[in-house]
Amino acid sequence: MILLGYFMALIVGVFLGLLGGGGSILTVPILVYIMGVNPISATAYSLFVVGVAALFGTQRYISKKQINIKIGLLFAIPSFVGVFASRKWILTALPDVIHFSELFALTKDTFILILFAVIMLLASLSMIFSWKPKTSQVSNNYIMIILDGFIVGIITGLVGAGGGFLIVPALLLLTNIKMKEAVGTSLLIISIKSLFGFLGELSSPIDWNLMLLFTFLSIIGIYIGIFVSKHLNSKVLKKSFGIFVLLMAIVILIKEIVVNQLPIN
Repeated sequence: MILLGYFMALIVGVFLGLLGGGGSILTVPILVYIMGVNPISATAYSLFVVGVAALFGTQRYISKKQINIKIGLLFAIPSFVGVFASRKWILTALPDVIHFSELFALTKDTFILILFAVIMLLASLSMIFSWKPKTSQVSNNYIMIILDGFIVGIITGLVGAGGGFLIVPALLLLTNIKMKEAVGTSLLIISIKSLFGFLGELSSPIDWNLMLLFTFLSIIGIYIGIFVSKHLNSKVLKKSFGIFVLLMAIVILIKEIVVNQLPIN
């Protein structure tokens, strides 16, 4: 199974290279269900993998001058604070068993996986239907950018996902930057908040061999994906991948809610 997990790490990178994002949403399920990493550690490892992958993607947009550094930092700094707060206080405050009612309870790990599956569900729908806000030219709403950055950081800290499907629409709604610049700026934000968020995990036990090899294979996959993308229809591929992620999210939700629900005595 461990070899399958590393092969899937390569596939994650391929999808990142093909689509410019989205592939990292598979990182946590691969780490948990194939490589046997516990969900809390998996979300931490995912921060590193997503951050490094986004960093490589950012370089392409920097060379094309399609990144707004000012807006990126304005979003990234509160987002990093949100990641830190989420990992430091919210995750640690969650009890080992969460009781929602007298008849329904979940373990902390199961709750995290269900939350992640919901994020997968939203991400898949954004890929399938290509949700983009219809906006006219707007002035930069700096207060909302900061607030949105903090909220996205909270979500990233909990589930370890980059949140590009949340960041790009927010940038288009709250700033006057264009689509390609929003994508490039989103990658910059993801790399900053994910890697800085991971720094808070350094005091925890980390399987460096697993995490670094997973990241290395994902990076190789990115370059394979970039090469192959020149010969494929990216829109069809994105929708197909979105359907795959949607099905995975449904399977995880069924497994974690139905199978792993704790019996209440």
